Amino acid sequence: MWAAVRGKGQPFWPRTLRRWSEQTSVPPSWRWRWSVASLQMCHTSEAEGNCPAEELPFTSGEVDLVTAMTAAHWFDHQRFLQEADRVLRPGGCLALLSYTVDMELEYGDVSNTLNDICKEFYAALLPFRNPYIGSSSLKIYSDMFASCSYPDKEWNECLCVKRTLPLSGYIGMVETFSSYQALQQQDPAEAERLSNDIRNKLLSTMKVSSPDTEVTVIVKYFYWLARKP
Repeated sequence: MWAAVRGKGQPFWPRTLRRWSEQTSVPPSWRWRWSVASLQMCHTSEAEGNCPAEELPFTSGEVDLVTAMTAAHWFDHQRFLQEADRVLRPGGCLALLSYTVDMELEYGDVSNTLNDICKEFYAALLPFRNPYIGSSSLKIYSDMFASCSYPDKEWNECLCVKRTLPLSGYIGMVETFSSYQALQQQDPAEAERLSNDIRNKLLSTMKVSSPDTEVTVIVKYFYWLARKP
């Protein structure tokens, strides 16, 4: 199994992948592949001294599962698909998962107002998105899915997952976005001002003072699966 994961979810990705396969329409005959005993984590950051996704350290036909979570949009898409095809065994699976940035919040009867504030947050960060991934990574995954020649494949454009987090946890998630990181590098004071402004607006709308107040965060995942003939 080869896996690439970006962000703070790296240690949880193998468990997440197994849960994801059990909770979605993944064919039961595919699920055994999620339990491969040997897991080699190869991230895309060359600064960490690990392999790039387009040059995997495996012989042809050696791998049962190639998977990436919130990472494939940074790859050279066609080179990665060619490399995945090279290393996969016949019957091996390719699984790509990511999520849209427009997470939503639920809290009492003020959810709509909270989400209007969240949209302000996302709109302020949009100019700082890397041009390589454009305004939406969903199209990148959709185009990769369309270009995959395997006949046995599946695309799911929206799988909503609800999580209970403190409000500060939601703000922290947005602060991990590459667009927020770009703003922070360019203007640290403005990034901090934006986070504080959004946090204060959310707290005021919720009529609470503690950022530890729990809210329901709705994350909109999308994924695709394909099995090599």
